[in-house]
Amino acid sequence: MKQHDMHLQAEYFDLIKSGQKTIELRLWDEKRRQIAVGDIITFTNRATNESIKTKVKYLVIAENFKSLYDLINVKSTGFETKETAIQTIEQFWDKKAQQKHGVVGIWIEMPDKNKLA
Repeated sequence: MKQHDMHLQAEYFDLIKSGQKTIELRLWDEKRRQIAVGDIITFTNRATNESIKTKVKYLVIAENFKSLYDLINVKSTGFETKETAIQTIEQFWDKKAQQKHGVVGIWIEMPDKNKLA
């Protein structure tokens, strides 16, 4: 089991903390290829430096975010519609970056703190 660190904007951090967002979206780059089911990801709020630990339940890899959204429930990513999700996510990673690396949906859960040793 490995541990990974990721930073999030406050609104997405809060969605994970509240349990509304259970899938984190990222490029399938060198850093993310190190993530495996069972690993721990510590998310840090960029605005407040608050952090929470989550456990990786499952990974879904796709060529781009549009095709990934055909495989997952968009509401689990913190967005209401595929269109809104794609427009927003492409502000972070353009189509060229998606084509180069591929993308990943990281299913996460908030594990029992006693089991995060």
